[in-house]
Amino acid sequence: MRYTQLGRTGLKVSRLVLGTMNFGGEADEKTSHSLMDAALDAGVNFFDTADIYGTDGEKGATERILGSWFAQGGGRRDKVVLATKVYGNMTNDGTPWNRQSWPNHDRLSALNIRRAVDASLTRLGTDHIDVYQFHHIDRATPFEEIWQAIDVLIQQGKILYAASSNFPGYKIAQANEAARTRGLVGLVSEQCLYNLFERRAEMDVIPAAQEYGLGVIPWSPLHQGLLGGALRKQREGTGSRTHVGRSGSGLADPVVRGQVEAYEKVVAEHGLEPGEVALAWLLGRPGVTGPIVGPRTAEQLDSALRAVELDLPEALLTSLDEIFPGPGPSPEAFAW
Repeated sequence: MRYTQLGRTGLKVSRLVLGTMNFGGEADEKTSHSLMDAALDAGVNFFDTADIYGTDGEKGATERILGSWFAQGGGRRDKVVLATKVYGNMTNDGTPWNRQSWPNHDRLSALNIRRAVDASLTRLGTDHIDVYQFHHIDRATPFEEIWQAIDVLIQQGKILYAASSNFPGYKIAQANEAARTRGLVGLVSEQCLYNLFERRAEMDVIPAAQEYGLGVIPWSPLHQGLLGGALRKQREGTGSRTHVGRSGSGLADPVVRGQVEAYEKVVAEHGLEPGEVALAWLLGRPGVTGPIVGPRTAEQLDSALRAVELDLPEALLTSLDEIFPGPGPSPEAFAW
């Protein structure tokens, strides 16, 4: 495994981030434990979760699974850089994830941050969270209040670093400028949607992250499977018939299908696997700490691990830019 610093911090993290969103849903507790053991054995030390992950009516189930894994001992907790998130409504009454069921049980008020971190610590069975991430922007809560709450948690030893997820570039700037006035470190990483299909983060999120020294952690690196050999799996009868990507456009869209066909063809010409190429491409992008991989099987984890050692040839990188053109330099490409 290769390691890098998380943004401008002294914290060393693996170039792959183990995503746990499937734990408790598509992967039961036993399978989840075996995947975490395998990831740790391979040197993956950065685990990402969220308080709201689980199943409908069982929010928090994923954190509890991590907690039961930590409880097995063997230095598991000590070896892991643990990241979780706060924002979503945690009322366990069967309502959809983001529907507010009771006031002050979601978002980033000082009250909810205090409540959420204590609940996460209990479920995780640990005394601190290494990277505490804001899952979304909160337009109703000023950053002065948010940072006051975070400062208290740092002083109490409950969290070490604060980070963001799904923030636009201007909110990254606002957050860190507000932190600067309090003498705080500010955000240390941004977790954003970023892959070959979805490159809009290059317009302002990644430049802002680089300017402020944040590590970039892409989620959905395979664009919900479209970059993981979707057409080949369809032909082999092992994949989804529709395969809808994060943008909502799946293989039924002729433009998307054409891109996937061209992608799989050029990857095959180089004798490589589509999913591994998509991850390796992200690992080579400026500012990227490491993509989040959410394996459901040991085979999927092994494939992701191979991507860390993969150096893509220039000819392939050129072809990828032709198939999936990015927005261009910021702001020249879209402002002039």
